[in-house]
Amino acid sequence: MMIKNNMFSRCLCIALLVSSIVPGCRREEPKNDPVTYGSSFSLTIYTDKAMYKPGEQVLFTLNKALAGNIKIRYRHFSETISEATLSGTNWSWTAPSADYTGYMVDLYEVADGKEKVHASIGVDVSSDWARFPRYGFLTNFSQLSDDEINKVVKNLSRHHINGLQYYDWLYKHHWPMAGTGAAPQSSWKEIANKDVYLSTLKTYIEKGHAANMKSMFYNLAFGALNDAAADGVNEEWYAFKDANHGTKDKHELPKPFFKSDIYVLDAGNTGWQNYIAAKNKDVYTALDFDGYHVDALGDRGSLYNFSGQSINQAATFKPFLEAMKAASPTKRLVMNAVNQYGQQTSISQSPVDFLYTEVWGPNERFEDLANIIRNNDFYGNNAKKTVLAAYLNYNKANNPGMFNTPAVLLADAVIFAFGGSHLELGEHMLGKEYFPNNNLQMSDELKTSLMSYYDFLVAYENLLRDGGSFNLPAISCTNGKLSLESWPAAAGKVAVQGKLIGNRQIFHLLNFSNANSTNWRDTDGTQLKPSLVEDAAIRFTATGAVKKIWLASPDADRGVARTLQFVQSGNDVSFTLPSILYWDMLVVEY
Repeated sequence: MMIKNNMFSRCLCIALLVSSIVPGCRREEPKNDPVTYGSSFSLTIYTDKAMYKPGEQVLFTLNKALAGNIKIRYRHFSETISEATLSGTNWSWTAPSADYTGYMVDLYEVADGKEKVHASIGVDVSSDWARFPRYGFLTNFSQLSDDEINKVVKNLSRHHINGLQYYDWLYKHHWPMAGTGAAPQSSWKEIANKDVYLSTLKTYIEKGHAANMKSMFYNLAFGALNDAAADGVNEEWYAFKDANHGTKDKHELPKPFFKSDIYVLDAGNTGWQNYIAAKNKDVYTALDFDGYHVDALGDRGSLYNFSGQSINQAATFKPFLEAMKAASPTKRLVMNAVNQYGQQTSISQSPVDFLYTEVWGPNERFEDLANIIRNNDFYGNNAKKTVLAAYLNYNKANNPGMFNTPAVLLADAVIFAFGGSHLELGEHMLGKEYFPNNNLQMSDELKTSLMSYYDFLVAYENLLRDGGSFNLPAISCTNGKLSLESWPAAAGKVAVQGKLIGNRQIFHLLNFSNANSTNWRDTDGTQLKPSLVEDAAIRFTATGAVKKIWLASPDADRGVARTLQFVQSGNDVSFTLPSILYWDMLVVEY
């Protein structure tokens, strides 16, 4: 869907929709079986939930038996909290009492004096998802079996996804719940004429809640279909392209694939706010959704209300969100700031759980991803975290194929290192703003790597997403194996971004040494894999007496931290970096 200034919204696909209906917007189910992400080709630990409340029981399951003198190790950062001996393939652990804390749990043994890590998993102990949001999506609400739903939820839970966006589940944008709250219909057709079953929605919500995942229903802030007048939508609530209310603004969709174009209302109009808030209460009566994922369409250009007054659409988002919160105070809100439209002065100042940005051109560089996250931190007074909807291999996703692993891992490394998370996982992985597009599949390498990346995001969330200040400390490689350069990313370099949090200086090393582009989207899937570099000699300038240096990487040792030997002479500190592939996190403790 083409928006002013080349912005797009993920609302329904639509700039390329005609060309991507075949083969891009197909209606069959994802070809990949989510339960096999990592489980059929490697030793994998599962937990029974995506996150845990303090003191809650964590149940672990190993996908196959492991022989030997195997130890279970529970860690926070590099410190071991406790250990136990592995016996069988199931065990439990009582989550510590500290809230909003990430842990790494690994299985290891010592053989010939060397430690070998066999498997690991992150554990997020948080009483509320908003502190460390990890957002996923669902698109298929046809008549699914419990087994089909369980597979999807199990996979998303294994990636610690703690919130789900239910995409295009709704009957009509202006009448989302088919029927009424007290008497909902058992099935209906959504905007693309696909079947939606009430039973499937109920089961997904139930299974998600059992795994401590929030369920958020998707809808625009201001959408109505062509039959809205018959359903009680007032002509005076619309947004118009002219001051004489002659032409309603609308988002055009190809027919007959879609039921109707989507007509744009004035989200600041209290009549519309009251109308849709009442319809939302029907949704909440019929379905146990946790809240409303509010979508937008980016900058629509000049708009006018029925009286001919100019509408500042971005400014309407805050009163709209406040009205939705007032109408349903216990329900959660998230809103899409399309390319940051409305984010700074409206959405970030509203009662949303976190800040959600769908990223489009010209924000195509890796540094743009980092800047959006840092700007959102500032807009939200460091109290609201960021989720980015950023679609990789965009043109490649027009046809069947495979995601380019280096593109995905480099983008996630940057997003995670700067404190964000990435909306990318559902029944399949996202390559387009039309979420049902499942043309691109994940290789076994990508599935295994991505699991490690999400474990890493959780285990070290208190360093990645929990405060601190970014800096650019002096650091160099003294044996020529790495060309280190301060952030932003540059092809042929390893970018260094520092962060100071408490008594810890963090160095994020992001490897662009083989990169053929610093464009994160990797539109055609041509980004190159970095070369593994081992035994790089590193020197940096310390600000005091160093107590400890440790390293953790999602690309090595299953993300488990390892302590490094170092030599300090005055403020000069040197050590050997064992290896780097995509991303290393060095932590210096003073």
